[in-house]
Amino acid sequence: MYSTRILTVLLLPLAFFAPACQAQLGKNVTIPAGSEVDHQLSAINAADPSQRLQLIDLFAQSHPEDDLQIIADEQYVNYYVDAKQYDKAFEYGDKLIALDPDNYSNALNMIRAANEKGDTDKLYAYGEKANAILQRYKASPAPAGTDADSWARTKADKLASLKDDQGYIQQSLLSAAYNVKDPAQKAGYLQSFAKMVPDSPQGEQALTMAASFYQQAQNRAKMQEVANAVLAKDPDDVGILLLLADDYSERGEQLDKAEAYAKKAASLADSAKKPENLSDDQWKQQTSIQKGLAFSALGQIDLARKQNALAVASLTKAAPLLKSNATLYARNQYRLGFAYLNLKKNVEAKQAFTEAASVDSPYKGPAQQKLSEIGAAKPAPHK
Repeated sequence: MYSTRILTVLLLPLAFFAPACQAQLGKNVTIPAGSEVDHQLSAINAADPSQRLQLIDLFAQSHPEDDLQIIADEQYVNYYVDAKQYDKAFEYGDKLIALDPDNYSNALNMIRAANEKGDTDKLYAYGEKANAILQRYKASPAPAGTDADSWARTKADKLASLKDDQGYIQQSLLSAAYNVKDPAQKAGYLQSFAKMVPDSPQGEQALTMAASFYQQAQNRAKMQEVANAVLAKDPDDVGILLLLADDYSERGEQLDKAEAYAKKAASLADSAKKPENLSDDQWKQQTSIQKGLAFSALGQIDLARKQNALAVASLTKAAPLLKSNATLYARNQYRLGFAYLNLKKNVEAKQAFTEAASVDSPYKGPAQQKLSEIGAAKPAPHK
């Protein structure tokens, strides 16, 4: 039977935010008010953009000490990001990372630059650096003379002030991953994202989508590896249950497990609560497709077991639920055609194949071929 890989997880819409830069982590460099350094920085900030770079160069040359080189590199980064000279921004951002590896504002600027340039590799590299800064800060012990409770409150307040920045980083990473064309690369980025936000709904969703994209890339081993890791954490993940049920049923393998997964997914789809970021119509369509996929997988399992009457029942249930997705609907009707052929019901089989051929999908040609074969077949002689 003709087959194609099916992406079974619906991608949820993303909101996109600009970086907020609410708080700083890293070294604190004190600049005395009224000092020469203070006057130089004020002049840089007040200068016309055409003159600013020259003043930054003079500042950097005048202050070779590390702490003031941090200030100089920050000025270079801000200048080059604003000028959209991203490679120069990366050059000075990397210098700043070497001097001040916990500088969160710098990591955020690098993410902004990579985001605007459209460099997904750099975006994820700097995203991992930003995440590592936060993890080190969360694990940092109280400074000498500060009690543990006060330090815990200080860290909580600081992290809360960075919430918008973290949101910007996460949405930047996810949006960049979605825009990657190659499904295997997309899956790899989503796995990397999930590692940055483990035990979070966003991380779980990213892993679920990664498994689906590995399926689309026909990398079954990686798909199963990621899918089973998700199920180990969340046995009720509907997308993963459907993904595995679809995979096993399509290949005619582990049919008992596929049946259990499909039935569980159908039951969970009935009782699931609508997420806040989906409209009623979006939620209705999503649950409809999920239930339709479950019934279609059950029909395919029945076909593999040569239980054709049961296959017809399941596939008939699936058909109206999958109408909004041309490929899934066509595949279901193509399967239904085979179930009817096995029952020697050629009229019904012809109707099912006609429906499979009526929409633009990978099943259009194979369904038309089956219709030609049915039309060319000689009728059975009357007894």
